[in-house]
Amino acid sequence: MVVLDYNAELSRLMSEMQGEQGDAHEILMRLKQIIATMRAEGLPVPQDFKDLEAGLDKEFEAVQKASPQPK
Repeated sequence: MVVLDYNAELSRLMSEMQGEQGDAHEILMRLKQIIATMRAEGLPVPQDFKDLEAGLDKEFEAVQKASPQPK
């Protein structure tokens, strides 16, 4: 896959996030998969991908901490 394909996939993920078509955790996992694949193929990971991943990780952790933990 070329970088343009990854940009298109990220664009699709962003559209899903804005349209709430997918759950945030699933979108984060798909983003992580895209980044891992890029690294495995020796492609540079754009900084905006890294920033989005970090932001979603932080958001997901905050939601996890706020939700009640099973006993």
